Amino acid sequence: MRIYVGTALQQLQALRDKGIQPPVRAHAVTPSLREWYVEGDQDELEYAAFLEAARDSLRLLAADGQGAGRRVVVAADVPDDLVRHAPATLEDGQRSAVRLDGPLDVEHVVSIHVDDDMALADVAAAAAALPSAQDGDEDALFTVDGAGGHELAWYDVSELDTVLALPGSAPGSPHA
Repeated sequence: MRIYVGTALQQLQALRDKGIQPPVRAHAVTPSLREWYVEGDQDELEYAAFLEAARDSLRLLAADGQGAGRRVVVAADVPDDLVRHAPATLEDGQRSAVRLDGPLDVEHVVSIHVDDDMALADVAAAAAALPSAQDGDEDALFTVDGAGGHELAWYDVSELDTVLALPGSAPGSPHA
């Protein structure tokens, strides 16, 4: 099953070195997503799951307290029997939420998606505005949606070291 994991650059080093240990919060094409997005084909459904993972990455940046960084989404193919639908998150509108009950190893990773430099200011503003947006502030929601206007750059898993060298990949580096 293809899953999308919203994370941050700092966690990619752990992914490369030892994997991300379970449980891993992720997104995938779930029955709930199919039911909600009846008209969507498989590509559209996967893109919807991908966008939710990008929002999870933004939440991580907001929780970090520094409010700056790059959104990161890891796309991976994992065994179906290790993926559990996470219906408790449906109140968030995250119909694609799943939990990976096994480790996410670099061998599972298909691609890595990362904000480019042009998105950094909007992503930082969105991370700072996210708490207010979650409380219903319309202006803050508009700011958060502004980050969503930036497509994440695609990297093959073989380019993991290139992604790790991006500014913001290590604690204390620019944009971290």
